[in-house]
Amino acid sequence: MHLVTAIIKPFKLDDVREALSEIGVQGITVSEVKGFGRQKGHTELYRGAEYVIDFLPKVKLEIAVREDQLEPVIDAVTRGASTGKIGDGKIFVVDLKQAIRIRTGETGPDAI
Repeated sequence: MHLVTAIIKPFKLDDVREALSEIGVQGITVSEVKGFGRQKGHTELYRGAEYVIDFLPKVKLEIAVREDQLEPVIDAVTRGASTGKIGDGKIFVVDLKQAIRIRTGETGPDAI
């Protein structure tokens, strides 16, 4: 099992969710986060004053997947989140040691 964590632009969330639904992913956790990468934020003009926005709004997705779902999930997130411009985001994959469904007590891949 793996935990796929993706940081994407907020307006691409629906595209990514649809791409994941198409391949049969049933569970996804979404968090609103802030951060920056190579784009280093940007400046905005408000009432004549210039402000530097260091941390940009992003969306963090967490998806627990079985081994056989890993590559299709990575492809779906990449396809859905890509704009071809800087700031599209990142995908991180870590091994998931254990998963437990609280309601039924199922463990491992059955809990996903």
